[in-house]
Amino acid sequence: MECISVFDMLKIGIGPSSSHTLGPWRAAERWIKELKDANDFDEVEKIAINLYGSLSLTGKGHATDYAVILGLNGSDPEIIPTETIATIISEIKKTKTLNFNNEKPIAFNIETDIIFNREFLPFHSNGLTFTATINGKNKKSTFYSIGGGFVVKEALENSKKNFEIKCSFPYPIDKGTELLKFCETLDKPISEVVLENEKSIRSEEEIDLELKRIWDTMLECIYIGCHTEGNLPGGLNVRRRAFDMHQNLKGQTAYTNPVEWVYAIRNTEVKFRQILKWVSCFALAVNEVNASLGRVVTAPTNGSAGVIPAVLLYYLVIENHDANFEDIKRFLLVAGELGSIFKKGATISAAMGGCQAEIGVSSAMASGALCELLGGSPEQVLIAAEIAMEHHLGLTCDPIGGLVQIPCIERNAMGAIKAINAAEMALDIDPKNAKVPLDKVVATMWETAKDMHTKYKETSEGGLAVGVNMSDC
Repeated sequence: MECISVFDMLKIGIGPSSSHTLGPWRAAERWIKELKDANDFDEVEKIAINLYGSLSLTGKGHATDYAVILGLNGSDPEIIPTETIATIISEIKKTKTLNFNNEKPIAFNIETDIIFNREFLPFHSNGLTFTATINGKNKKSTFYSIGGGFVVKEALENSKKNFEIKCSFPYPIDKGTELLKFCETLDKPISEVVLENEKSIRSEEEIDLELKRIWDTMLECIYIGCHTEGNLPGGLNVRRRAFDMHQNLKGQTAYTNPVEWVYAIRNTEVKFRQILKWVSCFALAVNEVNASLGRVVTAPTNGSAGVIPAVLLYYLVIENHDANFEDIKRFLLVAGELGSIFKKGATISAAMGGCQAEIGVSSAMASGALCELLGGSPEQVLIAAEIAMEHHLGLTCDPIGGLVQIPCIERNAMGAIKAINAAEMALDIDPKNAKVPLDKVVATMWETAKDMHTKYKETSEGGLAVGVNMSDC
């Protein structure tokens, strides 16, 4: 059985896309390791990268070329100062030289050594091949970015799985029914079952430290987005909206950092309209940071990174002013487990399943997690996740200009609102009266994904991507 940790579903990285930015970045790192393991790294004379399918069709808009370069340059997406990215890329363009893994200068021309191929490789929509010239001969290695920053090789048996994860959970879970069985047997809520699995591969202290780092990154991302004015890069001239919304909502309480800001928000007016606006503001903020190559938490993807932090911050500033780290911990544990069920049974890649695989999954993750914090039973948690996904089924991925901006940023706000609504509905449902189990929705989502036309799967060849031209913007 596949073993997916919460920390595989919630990863810190650079925007704008987990499959088109973070994945290729990690693929470049893995290729360097391959070369080193084969004692080929020092002999490399020249390198080239071929991008295929969705990675090619929307690669420019998703900064796939930049991500590959940064990975080859030896930069780490979790810690690289985001303000240095433009300088690094500019210097490589100017000098036509890449400092390979920050160890070895090598001639590299961004315009000719990264090749965009429209054809799809048969194994997966997001393929990329690295070529190293060694002693005059070419040595190739192909990777596939399968969503959420996961990267696999074609030799693996199933493109939806990441067999790089090697562990054995005491309570293995592929489906919602299995999760509920463990909750019943152990008499524990979902968060505690998930915690027991995580404790089998790391200490609880390590779990807490990493979850805190994830939440701190989420909160900082929202904070940055709410305090940054101007237009997003990319040519669509999309104005950042979180800044203006925040100016109208923030009230008079002074603050100097993200933590103080949380307490300041608690002092603002919270009528229904304001709550809607705050949640939307939080989600928009994250994905505006994501669209500008900022640091976000892949949850479960970058394109859907705003839903989970928006719903969690909603709980902290609206629902429960006494909430603490234990609430944050429970929320993230539940969200991560729900996401893994969708990844195992369907997909979290928009290039494979459309936007239902990103916003739909993130909304389901957030809804179930919120439901547990609001007192929902394990059965109601799964009902909440089911409701959220059910009403995202068939959602296409059709980014204008291949940029993760329109309609992607707004979709995060809608996904967050749906998540809250689904959680509240689930709390009023007697599980024995539920008609659609979570596992049926996961299976339906995967069938829908397979039936969906390729032009609606992150290729910018259908939907809004052709209905609205760059010139219209």
